[in-house]
Amino acid sequence: SVNLEGDANDYFCKGLSGGKVIVKPPQNSSFTPEENIIIGNVALYGATGGDVYINGIAGERFAVRNSGAQAVVEGVGDHGCEYMTRGKVVILGNTGRNFAAGMSGGEAYIFDPHKQFEAKCNMGLVSLENVTDEDEDELIKLISNHFKYTNSSTAEKIINNWENSLSSFIKVMPNDYKRVLEELKNKEVSVNG
Repeated sequence: SVNLEGDANDYFCKGLSGGKVIVKPPQNSSFTPEENIIIGNVALYGATGGDVYINGIAGERFAVRNSGAQAVVEGVGDHGCEYMTRGKVVILGNTGRNFAAGMSGGEAYIFDPHKQFEAKCNMGLVSLENVTDEDEDELIKLISNHFKYTNSSTAEKIINNWENSLSSFIKVMPNDYKRVLEELKNKEVSVNG
């Protein structure tokens, strides 16, 4: 595990293959984390595993080519989850434009209480869905871990008002990835059924 009180530059956690990385502002900082960039551009480039919790905003191309890491962040710049193939990303704030361009796998959950996300999403390969009952347990676990490790006030507000917060999440799901998961599930049912 790495627990960083401070900020990080571009290519943060490039090629991450496991472990846990926590980034939060120093205890004596005076800025509001969910309104300030704390991680540079192209974070989690090509990551294959691990858990990342960031109490602050990430720059552009967050989780580009992510193929297995799980991450929670307060917001991201343009081109988030670009070419992502696997993993889970939870964004508790705003995204930039062109989100999910070339995203062929994995899942992203965006907290969007003001209904602004759809216009920023590249719908070429993905669909926007409601969070399912199956997703809910994993989603609240990731957000709870984010609060536990970073003391995020945004995460705390969402958890304390979970019944209302849940309806403000949008799931970004790649179309072909969803089809493959459904086919695998059907095969399991027919083999075990």
